Parts: sequence; structure tokens; C-alpha cells
Amino acid sequence: MSKLLYITANPKNDIKLSKGMQIGEVFLEEFKKEQPDVEIERLHLYDMEIPEIDMDLLYARAKLSFMGYTKEQLSEAELTKLEKMHALADNFIAADYYVFVTPVWNLGAPSILKKYIDNLFIVEKTFTNTPEGPKGLLSGRKAIHIQTRGGIYSTGPMMEFEMGDRYLQKVFEFLGFERLETVVAEGMDHFPKQIPEIMAKAKEQAAEAARIMAKLPVTL
Repeated sequence: MSKLLYITANPKNDIKLSKGMQIGEVFLEEFKKEQPDVEIERLHLYDMEIPEIDMDLLYARAKLSFMGYTKEQLSEAELTKLEKMHALADNFIAADYYVFVTPVWNLGAPSILKKYIDNLFIVEKTFTNTPEGPKGLLSGRKAIHIQTRGGIYSTGPMMEFEMGDRYLQKVFEFLGFERLETVVAEGMDHFPKQIPEIMAKAKEQAAEAARIMAKLPVTL
């Protein structure tokens, strides 16, 4: 049985209030049609306790990586935060498919997404260092991003300013995922009267992306 990790980065915890999560639900429903036995785990980042890379985590990682310390020599705060970080990463690694749902905020994604991703970059767990540079250890897994945008970023003067999807695509690449094309619903603030059409198109794209992803074999 495969596992799909569904990750939402939006403080709105009611699907009726989030257009991105409405599109995400269409994706999940279509995916389940193709893989009825899939295990879906939902991570609503705003409901989670996510360690921040603060002084404790910085020193905990440094002490274990190159300062010659053992876990037993870490402070209680350092060890607690480090264990929470590894627990998040282990949960992430256990999945086969990944769906991220985020809005564009101030050119990028909500900061809580970066906070979560920071917990996934663990050497010899999600990537390794080689003579040719870092290499992701999560190859064979599939990932997709569903993004909502109030403005227009696919064309025109704002095209070079969108950093939310670009960031996630680089994360996918670094960790070794096979990534699918991003599903985008954009222009909803600029063209409020066209929201029904924009949403309908995005839901169609999400359904098609789900059918494609569900048929792609995962090789771990």
C-alpha cells in the first residue's frame, strides 16, 4: 500500500475558505479513484509544532556533525528539538507521493513552509554529500505543488518575481524527487468575476495531474 503526504500551508483550516485546499481535495479524490488503498496523511502546518532552527538546533547539529559531541552530551533543549526535527523528517521519508498546497504571499509561500522544509534537510537522511556535490536520497518518489495566486505570475512583468513555486521545485530537485508540473490557479484578485472559471480549470488540471501521478510507479 502506498502513502501520500498531503501538506497544506495556509492558516485557513476550513476548506470552504481556501481555494487551494478545494483544488487539493479534487486531486485527492481523483488519486483515490486510481489507488483506492492509498494511505493519505494530512499535515496542516499551522496546526503542527514545528521546530525552528534556533540557537539550540544550530548547536545541536554542529556538535554532532563536527564538534565531536555525542547525543548524551547535548542539553535537554537541544536534544528535544533535534529529536522533533528527526521525527518530522522520518515521517516525511515514509511517504511515496507528496502534494503541497500553498498560496502566493508577498512573492513567495507562507513562511511556515520554509520552517517545515528546514527540518527535512538532514545529511545522510534526506541527502548526502559526494565529490560531485550534494545528492538527494529521496529518489523514486513523486511530488507536486498546487498553488493559488491572487495576481498573474505566469506571464507579464511579475513573471520573474514568483518565488514560492520556484523554491519548492528546487527543494524537490535537491532531495531527488520526480516532480510533476505545478497546478496553478492565478489572477483571482485581479479578475474576481472570473473566479468560477479559474477554479474550474485548476480543478480539471488537478484531477488530470492526480491520474498521472497515481499511475507513476514509485521505486524506493
